[in-house]
Amino acid sequence: MPKFKLDEVDHQILDMLIDNTRIPFTDIAKKLLISAGTVHVRVKKMEEAGIIKGSSLTLDYRKLGYSFIAYVGVFLQNTSQTKFVLERIETIPYVTVAHITTGKFNIFCKIRAKNTTHAKDIIFKIDDIEGVYRTETMISLEESINDKKRLMHTIFNEL
Repeated sequence: MPKFKLDEVDHQILDMLIDNTRIPFTDIAKKLLISAGTVHVRVKKMEEAGIIKGSSLTLDYRKLGYSFIAYVGVFLQNTSQTKFVLERIETIPYVTVAHITTGKFNIFCKIRAKNTTHAKDIIFKIDDIEGVYRTETMISLEESINDKKRLMHTIFNEL
């Protein structure tokens, strides 16, 4: 599959959409001095090429009472249990991200909780899954970097 060629206008459109996925195409058009139709066509082409996949909403979990973040490394008794364990982890709504990994852990999860007691309950639920040998938890003291734009700009510069 050939690479989709992005130009500077595409980069600027993506830049604005990363800041605010709900920004009207007319606002983007005004800022870039192009028509809203042009923005629409370009976004549609990037969607069809698979560069843009849906849109997302960013929640302030602190304001919702879920400011505690921990990362849980999961050790499995046997790697053949990975799919089974992931299916069980997926039923725990406080596990927001899970990766199959190489190295120390078989699975690496991010959890969001109200406090340490709530986090302990979530971790125990993971520990209780059949096939989990043990877990190792790291508490996040602060999310210092969460910047999608830096990577996007680096990729643009490499194209």
